[in-house]
Amino acid sequence: MFSFTNIKAFHKELLEGSTTCVDAVQHFIAKIEEKKHLNAFVEVYDSEALEKASALDLQRAQGLPLKKLHGVVIAIKDVICYKGHHTTAASAILKDFTSLYTATALQYLINEEAIIIGTCNCDEFAMGSTNENSTYGNVLNPWNESKVPGGSSGGSAVALQSGMCMLSLGSDTGGSVRQPADFCGVIGLKPGYGRISRYGLIAYASSFDQIGIFGKNIEDISLLLNIMSIPDYHDSTMQTLLMRPLHNAGALNRKFKFCVFKEVLEHSSLDPEIKASLKKVEKELKTQGHQVEQVDFDLLEYIVPAYYVITTAEASSNLSRYDGIRFGHQSTQAAESIDAFYKNNRSEGFGPEVKRRIMLGTFVLSTGYYDAYYTKAQQVRRLVMQKVEAIFNEYDAIIMPSSPGTAPSIGAAGNDPVAMYLGDIFTVFANLAGLPGIALPLFWHNVNNLPYGLQVMTNKQDEVTLLEIADLILQQYPPRF
Repeated sequence: MFSFTNIKAFHKELLEGSTTCVDAVQHFIAKIEEKKHLNAFVEVYDSEALEKASALDLQRAQGLPLKKLHGVVIAIKDVICYKGHHTTAASAILKDFTSLYTATALQYLINEEAIIIGTCNCDEFAMGSTNENSTYGNVLNPWNESKVPGGSSGGSAVALQSGMCMLSLGSDTGGSVRQPADFCGVIGLKPGYGRISRYGLIAYASSFDQIGIFGKNIEDISLLLNIMSIPDYHDSTMQTLLMRPLHNAGALNRKFKFCVFKEVLEHSSLDPEIKASLKKVEKELKTQGHQVEQVDFDLLEYIVPAYYVITTAEASSNLSRYDGIRFGHQSTQAAESIDAFYKNNRSEGFGPEVKRRIMLGTFVLSTGYYDAYYTKAQQVRRLVMQKVEAIFNEYDAIIMPSSPGTAPSIGAAGNDPVAMYLGDIFTVFANLAGLPGIALPLFWHNVNNLPYGLQVMTNKQDEVTLLEIADLILQQYPPRF
């Protein structure tokens, strides 16, 4: 019976002949069917995946060398373009839309012989924290199906956690990889802004969006990150500084200096057990010879408002292209004017959360309110960046919870979107400042038996230190996948 632990072991088994790429794909197709009720996938490329697996097995039989991701089965979020395949952003406005090109980051994986198994469900246009805002319906948390998996990349997190793929891709605009990773008990990496090309990633907020990775070990995540970090002339925002090699984590003797924000520990929304666990990690790190200090961060209460003002403003611009003329849903209602035609198309095509954010973004950009909201939010962003720069002059990393609590029940957000937005308080910080961050699954809640952990953030362009610290912490708290 096929089982997967990591890419290196999988490749060893392939070379020894104890398994094949076809065996792997058949295993994951069966698992996807078995777990179909979780609603993690929008579309499964079963025939195509099996065909590619057969071709790779033939290549290997002919003695051809294995590329870095030979036969590695990967699922992708339904906001990452894949030529000749449906890419809908879980929205009715893009129903049956077929992509005309492949996202650069995805193409880099395919070039290394990865097998793409299918597209995963998500919040519509990546707007949401619960994966309840999808035209395809809710995704369920595999640990407790009455709970949400987190969002917006909930389908990608569930696909990985439930053993439907080896790794998966999501996108992270304000925590959309790290928060579902936390709720589902897997590792979720958001690289720093510009580390991975955004070409082919359907835009929500262009100065925040970043493709992220879900995995079950740091080595595999690091491999994908290195492959996807190749410069791309299609994306002028990409960093030109290449990543340095990842050290052998087991031989790493470096002592790190961590900081924790006092305002996070004292925040009224923070679950007491999560707070206690964070303090436990602090103590463990100090025991190992690392420094951990609490510092003041007096901008915490401004982060969520600034984030939502800027991202909704960018969303109102980015989503204006979906008009039902060039592509997307076109209403059958009679329209007496071009304005009415657009209104019908967009009213029918967009869901309530997307409409809410478009209207909010349009409002903050409007005459008379631009300076009061958008300009102020950008000023807060600049202050956050300046404070972050000062922090990383003294510290190697920031640690904090990924979320104030564990996964809430489906429907708990109800008609209070503000409550959902405030739940992003610990994740949007990294996006506002452009930092890399990673969610680590470390603990289980004693009351509800749901997973939770913490996130680590490092300075811009320093994903390697982030991965080394993540591996260090995971050695002390092995995940229960």
